[in-house]
Amino acid sequence: MTLPTIKDQALLKKALTHRSALNENKQNEESYERLEYLGDAVVELLASEFLYQNFPKEAEGKLTAYRSALVRTETLAQVAKTIGLDQLIIMGKGERSSKGISNIHILADVFESFIGALYLDSNLDTVRDFLKTHLFYQIDQVIEDHSYKDAKSLFQEKVQAKGLQTPHYQVISQQGPDHKKLFTVTVKIADQTWGEGQGSSKQRAQRAAAQKALEKMT
Repeated sequence: MTLPTIKDQALLKKALTHRSALNENKQNEESYERLEYLGDAVVELLASEFLYQNFPKEAEGKLTAYRSALVRTETLAQVAKTIGLDQLIIMGKGERSSKGISNIHILADVFESFIGALYLDSNLDTVRDFLKTHLFYQIDQVIEDHSYKDAKSLFQEKVQAKGLQTPHYQVISQQGPDHKKLFTVTVKIADQTWGEGQGSSKQRAQRAAAQKALEKMT
């Protein structure tokens, strides 16, 4: 799939460069992390605008749930793969050999950094059109399958309906610097593990674990 053109090639390279590439080559260049920060804000703004305009009768709480489902890590990572960003990431050999290229958190981060670069290189209208084509259309499926519901709440409902014990979430690891933590969490019922998930916060990791548990239960 053809990506929108970013004329500033240095900016594009920065958007695609993982920190591991800089560490291995001892370069003084910049990774995608600052662009990711910008792109995250742009995606959230335009998703909010899209939902506000297209669902005029929905309350703020429902719009927030819709937005969370649209911009969650798994969704952004899938879009990144669909448009071919996974084949363009500049990554260190060590990270690549450990299958970092397929890590959904890295893929989602690169998608956001690409959006940040596209915004700086063009304008908000270009980014809006791109997101409408590649991301926002998924809202119909989100609503149809109720994936906008918080995974923890939904899992709790299903557990209670089956008469099982209350789920228990446990952090089993946390990695990375303070500004870039990655938490791994498991969710158990009694002594049985039902799901494991990762996220940049404990709450996100818990939701990811709950989502895995829902898939297992289904």
